[in-house]
Amino acid sequence: MGKPLTKNQIVAELSTKTSLSKKDVANVLSTLETLAEKRVVADGQFRVMDLGKLVVRKTKARMGRNPATGKEIKIPAKTVVKFRVAKAIKQLAKR
Repeated sequence: MGKPLTKNQIVAELSTKTSLSKKDVANVLSTLETLAEKRVVADGQFRVMDLGKLVVRKTKARMGRNPATGKEIKIPAKTVVKFRVAKAIKQLAKR
């Protein structure tokens, strides 16, 4: 497994594959990011076609342990955003 692509590398690759300028690709990705943020806040989820979806998940408060001291601590409930990978992508990873 190699290093993950940087944002600039992704933009360059998409620019080459789509014949759009790097600036246009960067604008599309920025717009997609903004749209995803708005939809996750409004609907609790955002589907990224053929890749997966962002979903809001609430975790319950629980007791944990400080690994440095061993002392028990209370971990508060919180809301997090997770990305669920599409089944087709999961199957590709198994090959």
